[in-house]
Formats: sequence, structure tokens, C-alpha cells
Amino acid sequence: MSQGAIAQFLPLILLFVIFYFLIIRPQQKQQKAHKEMLASLAKGDKIVTNGGLIAEIVKPEEDFLKIKLADNVVVKLDRAFVARKIEA
Repeated sequence: MSQGAIAQFLPLILLFVIFYFLIIRPQQKQQKAHKEMLASLAKGDKIVTNGGLIAEIVKPEEDFLKIKLADNVVVKLDRAFVARKIEA
């Protein structure tokens, strides 16, 4: 490659590096943290679902969680729909 060819691709490479560190890397960190949070859910934890419901975990299962919405209301929720865990 000649000097001119490298100089032409330098702005494109620089743009990709900036894009990676500002967008891709933080998003990957956030996904990893969310996945770890889902794996650590246990009975008694309070969660917020993607729909905005606040619930308490009654029984964690492999792919689903049984959650208590009210005194006599227990429903099954896919783990993928847990937005966050409420820290006490």
C-alpha cells in the first residue's frame, strides 16, 4: 500500500475506533451487567418488569420467575422481561 491509500483510510479507521469506544463498548458492558443481574435473582428479591410492574420473586426457575404482584396474585414472568432489581 502506498502512503496515499493509508491516508485515505485513516479517517474511516479513526471514526470506527471512536464509534466503538463511545457506543459499542458501553452497550456490551451494560448487557453483561444485566445478564449477571438476571442470573443472581433469588427468592424474596424485588424487581421492576419492563412493563413497570413492581413485584417480589416467589420462585426462580430456569427460564421463568414466579412473581407476586399482590397478596393473592402470583404470575409467571419470562426472565427477559425483568428491567432491574430494586436494591433495599
